[in-house]
Amino acid sequence: MRTPDGRECKFFYGDYYRGRNFEECRALSSPEDKKIWTSQLCSGCPLPDYLHNNSCNNLVYSVFIGNFLFNKKMKVKAWCSKSHESVRDPNVGCGHCHELDPLN
Repeated sequence: MRTPDGRECKFFYGDYYRGRNFEECRALSSPEDKKIWTSQLCSGCPLPDYLHNNSCNNLVYSVFIGNFLFNKKMKVKAWCSKSHESVRDPNVGCGHCHELDPLN
């Protein structure tokens, strides 16, 4: 579904049927984060870009809201379920899942 800022994100959900105005981020796991989440946080969230740049099925994302001075921002950490290690750059991946075959 498209976020309010126009990017595609599979974790954003909006129900606008017959005047409803319900929006949620289904990537957040903490109940406290779900309570303070607003759709304005989607504009600075890196998760839609990560999903667009890397379609690896082994990446598991941990999404939370971080406080930076007086602003709230979405923070994303990625983990590879195949290599069992933390991913430094989710745009690229862990580097082990999709290695090039040396014979080709």
